Amino acid sequence: MDDNEVNLDQFTGTENYYIHFTGLKYTDGIKYLADKTNCYWFIDIVASYQKEEKVKNCHFQIWLLRVFKDHTAVVSMVEDTNTPVIVFQEIEYADFSLGEIEVYCIDNVMLLKSEY
Repeated sequence: MDDNEVNLDQFTGTENYYIHFTGLKYTDGIKYLADKTNCYWFIDIVASYQKEEKVKNCHFQIWLLRVFKDHTAVVSMVEDTNTPVIVFQEIEYADFSLGEIEVYCIDNVMLLKSEY
C-alpha cells in the first residue's frame, strides 16, 4: 500500500466509537487506519496495557509505532512529550505500510492526533 492511499488528515473528530473486547474505545480515524493498514494488532497492543498499573493512571498517553526496513518494530508509550518511556515493546515482525505513526489514548479512548 502506498502512503497516499491512507489519508488520515481527513479525521478531525469522530462520529462513532468502537469498543475493543477489553473495553478500550477507539475512534473513526483509528478504525480507518486499522482497516487500511491491517493493524488491528496495534489496537490490541495499546488495549493490552491499559489495565497495567504503570499505564492505567496515565490519562493522556502518547503511543508510537515504528516499523523498520527489516519489518521489526517497536511500540512505545510516554505520558507526555519529553517524559520517560513507560511502555517499550519490541515486535519481531510487523507489516505496516506507513512505517511510523503516533496516536493518543486519552481516558481509555484511542484516537488519531488530528482527532484530538
